[in-house]
Amino acid sequence: MKTENISSMEAILQDFQTSMEHRNMSENTIHAYLYAAEQFLTMYGTINHDNLMLYKCYLVEHYKPQTVNQRIRALNCLLEALHLSTPKILMVRIQQKPFLENVISQADYEYLKKCLIRDGNLLYYFVIRIMSTTGMRISELVQLQVEDVKRGHMDIYSKDNKIRRIYIPKRVRKDCLNWLNNISRLSGYVFLNHYGDRLTPAGIRGQLKKFTVLYSLDPSVVYPHSFRHLFAKNFLSVHGDISMLSDILGHESIETTRIYLHRSSAEQRKIVNQVVDW
Repeated sequence: MKTENISSMEAILQDFQTSMEHRNMSENTIHAYLYAAEQFLTMYGTINHDNLMLYKCYLVEHYKPQTVNQRIRALNCLLEALHLSTPKILMVRIQQKPFLENVISQADYEYLKKCLIRDGNLLYYFVIRIMSTTGMRISELVQLQVEDVKRGHMDIYSKDNKIRRIYIPKRVRKDCLNWLNNISRLSGYVFLNHYGDRLTPAGIRGQLKKFTVLYSLDPSVVYPHSFRHLFAKNFLSVHGDISMLSDILGHESIETTRIYLHRSSAEQRKIVNQVVDW
């Protein structure tokens, strides 16, 4: 497909969406990639190397590196979907911090669980417990089915049709099944609201914010991904196999997982205060 023949943004976006759906990409990824493609086409109109470089410069000036790379991945995916020979855009290098930020402590995690049990909120007790004992992303958690809990694992299919298996620990599985049996939920999605609809990531984030007020917790550490961080830290402290952890978390590169070899900034501060007396 020649760039000079590209005239209809709507047609391009539709072809792009169809291509991504055929590759079984997630809804969230499709939405994000379409947004990036529409932004680029609206700004520059024509797909060629010069415009792609201009777009990259624009992204670097206006967005964080993670967002820049996400949109670069989107444009590279667009080039592939349209079978264009235009060279792909190189990602920007992200300088990884030598510490973790805003990770919930084990003490606060245990305190939050106790508060939820005390108040009879077993729904959110298992929301945070499963995230912190499996490393699930929130987008994966809301897809969890009763049948997955019974099997003891959940299979996630990547955009390349690769399978990532998320294991549910034996104790968590037993406790969760007892709860599900008590509320007569024998099949379908695990986490439902009062109306019988599946919980949404936005709904979970909002509820966690309410808990920070209700239980006097630091809102900077009580958010869905914090429990995934907690799982990773605890796994490495007990097992130490970073390669296995990378597979469990579904990281494309083990370099992404290496951040969990570092202590949190709060832990570093505490150690420095304890050690340095000169």
